[in-house]
Amino acid sequence: MATDTQRDLRFAILIDADNIAPKYIKIILDEVANSGIATYKRIYGDWTSQRLASWKGCLLDNSIIPMQQYSYTYGKSSTDSAMIIDAMDILYSGNVDGFAIVSSDSDFTRLAARLRESGMQVTGMGEQKTPEPFISACNQFKYLDLLFAARRAEDDDADAEDDAAESPARKRSQKERTPAKRADKADKQEKAEKPAPVSKRSASPAKAKEAAATSAEHAPEASARARRTPGDRGGEQGEASPAAERGDVEFSELSRTTRRRHMKRIRSAVDAIIDQFSDEEGWVFLGTVGSELPKRLSDFDVRNYGYRKLSPFLKSMGVYEFDERANTAGARAIYLRIKES
Repeated sequence: MATDTQRDLRFAILIDADNIAPKYIKIILDEVANSGIATYKRIYGDWTSQRLASWKGCLLDNSIIPMQQYSYTYGKSSTDSAMIIDAMDILYSGNVDGFAIVSSDSDFTRLAARLRESGMQVTGMGEQKTPEPFISACNQFKYLDLLFAARRAEDDDADAEDDAAESPARKRSQKERTPAKRADKADKQEKAEKPAPVSKRSASPAKAKEAAATSAEHAPEASARARRTPGDRGGEQGEASPAAERGDVEFSELSRTTRRRHMKRIRSAVDAIIDQFSDEEGWVFLGTVGSELPKRLSDFDVRNYGYRKLSPFLKSMGVYEFDERANTAGARAIYLRIKES
């Protein structure tokens, strides 16, 4: 018989349909599954409104119960109060160990704090626009837009690997094109690249010269847009994202200013963990950092920064040195400490 410490944690998933898009549902359910099982799956909104029509098929596929809440006042959501009342009812039922509150609305800040006061594990999920007070009120917070972008990049990488692993016979058939087909393709490409003739009646030499200058002016910009990766938030032309350079998960949607602010907070938290748990020589086990960091930064997740694991993420910061050792069981154990200046 399983003890309380062995059984999975039970979660109530409460989704604010007015603030969350249906494209995130797979991310939401997977993140909860990583921590336990979903005992309740409810989504709140005015289902008579056409704005929520895109949710309906998604609810059936994932066995999510829609909770009807009419919008009594135009332009103001009334789902917040319904979610809060249901959350308290579920809390007092004693049937769950935690809550997943899925919204980018700061109105749930007090609810998250109240649930934590009752010993609940509270996971918040929303987009980067979520106010900081709600993020801080949760035990952990997941940025759905960043996780969605990272998963999409992983899917693209998997598709590219499948294409690279196509059968040799298909590759040979592509290479063994007839000369006639190749000549036809080259002819079409030459015609496409040839500039269209300028009508003598419709365009004077001055206008033709102006059009050519405009085309030349915009050519580098168009080329840069073609080279720019999803992680490039409008930096220099052709600049690749950090993830693209290291071949990891594509770093996407997190602005450079936000990223710098996050990295400063993360470094401060890691330094504090090292100071608290390190040995006499300043070394601390990487697993300790991994377990303590989310306790200090509720929204920390290496996937937000284009990494799959903590070790390469910390190495990329360039301020820590690492040491790999064999533990008593013969397995590899990684330790780190702050580099001496």
